[in-house]
Amino acid sequence: MKVTQEKLPASRLGLEIEIPSESTSQAYEKTLQQLIRNANIPGFRKGKVPRQIVLQRYGTRSIKATAIEDLIEDSLRQVLEQEKIDALGNAELRSSLDELVEQYEPGQPLTVSLSIDVAPTAKLVNYKGLTAQAEEILYKPERVDEVLESYRERSATRVPVEGRPAKEHDIAVIDFSGQITGDEPKEIPGGSATDFEVELSEGRFIPGFVEGIIGMSVGETKEIEATFPEDYSQAELAGQPAVFTVTLKDLKEKELPELDDDFAQDISEFETLAELRESLEKRFQDEANDKTKANKQEALLEALVANLEVELPETLIRREVDHMITQTAMRFAEQGMDIKQMFTPEMVNMMRERSRPEAIARLRRTMALGEVAKQESITVDAAEVEAKVEEVLEDLEGRSVDRDRLREVIEENLIRDKIFEFLEANSTVELVPEGTLVKEEPVEMEPTQDDAADTATLSSTPSSMEDAVEVGAEPEPALAEEPASSEAAVEVVAEVDAPATPAEKTSKSTRSKSAKSAAESPESAESEAIAEVEAPEEAAAKPAARKRSTPKSKKDEA
Repeated sequence: MKVTQEKLPASRLGLEIEIPSESTSQAYEKTLQQLIRNANIPGFRKGKVPRQIVLQRYGTRSIKATAIEDLIEDSLRQVLEQEKIDALGNAELRSSLDELVEQYEPGQPLTVSLSIDVAPTAKLVNYKGLTAQAEEILYKPERVDEVLESYRERSATRVPVEGRPAKEHDIAVIDFSGQITGDEPKEIPGGSATDFEVELSEGRFIPGFVEGIIGMSVGETKEIEATFPEDYSQAELAGQPAVFTVTLKDLKEKELPELDDDFAQDISEFETLAELRESLEKRFQDEANDKTKANKQEALLEALVANLEVELPETLIRREVDHMITQTAMRFAEQGMDIKQMFTPEMVNMMRERSRPEAIARLRRTMALGEVAKQESITVDAAEVEAKVEEVLEDLEGRSVDRDRLREVIEENLIRDKIFEFLEANSTVELVPEGTLVKEEPVEMEPTQDDAADTATLSSTPSSMEDAVEVGAEPEPALAEEPASSEAAVEVVAEVDAPATPAEKTSKSTRSKSAKSAAESPESAESEAIAEVEAPEEAAAKPAARKRSTPKSKKDEA
């Protein structure tokens, strides 16, 4: 079969295929015979309808159109195999089907012009001698004392207060009701409570509220003036003056436990305070080192991608976008949310549009790393992968694990590590103090049950080792993990962004780290919430899965 190829923009390939006369004749006869066998025409038994009657009933033009569709599908499949073309997605007619029907004569050659997305060719202008800057995250010894003090605060015993008024850091139990005191005084919706427990610390509630309680005695009732912040979450209350009638019903103070071995045993698995301190020190040191390493890798990746030349085909971008949406839907499903209700067609379309830039960025990173691995023949051996799998399985004992997926992710992770080892050895990364490289972080939002339409931008979570662990399985508690706060505040009184405690600011450690993909390529996944979503390839460097079907013409799509 004669084929002429033409390279088109955006990693598309033009194909001009000359279908031989024998094929055009066979396709026409095959289509006609199928109609004769299946036609239901009054007065004739099925399969016994004369040829001329079928031609009159269906029309030569309709029969030709059907035959051409079969011809194109069969010819395209043969051409892709013959020319060894790594195609993505479906082909598209470059001329209209009507024109082909007019030209088609059974027994005569027919020339068909198509275009199809093909796997992109990535080129790295340079991947050695890169220069970049990255922030160095230093270990802060004071964090250990802050966390231990936080534990003491949370483990404190509450002792009744007698013979003195309320002071800062006491625990007060109050009844209160509030109203706006502007030109039109009115009750504050939700602005009252009974037996409400509040810690008398500045900054935890709207200005003036806590300060007004300090100095009160148990049994005393007092009117406290306060003003809602200008940026308060409820617009109708923002900046408004208010007065709260407060009755102090009970008062307690915190009695902190001694910072000793008994305390360490109560809050952790360690026998001594020294062991607990050592564990926290190592944890925060490792955390600082890991963040510095991640910063260096991100800086190198940015420098690497800047040297990448590639034209991304629309098919690949669309698959990556749809995969990101599917992963988001799966995360919400795992949380028990009704994704069919949340992910409406309008919502999915909006998410596709907003997530497109991130999808393109992910694909470019994938291809840049994959190109380094290809140029430098970076691989890992099976024994190394299997050893790491066994190590991780030991840490995940008791949890349901997809071993094949775990092995795949670990292999990608090991390759990725080797790629960055190569880049670091052949590049220069200048470490600068934390906070030096200030970048505006993109707002990453996901749809919510209450207002999905307003929160449609996707996060770009890469494949991780967690993908291999059964959904819903409870992870093992982290070593010396900070206890969660049990304190709750009435919405109308609590500040929107109350300062976090030192323990709440400390990121939690995990027993096994996320295994990021070697080229940040996500795995294939499906969700009922999204119809006809095609999962992206495991990596751009790998041959794309081929999907064959009758191509559409531009006129048909219009």
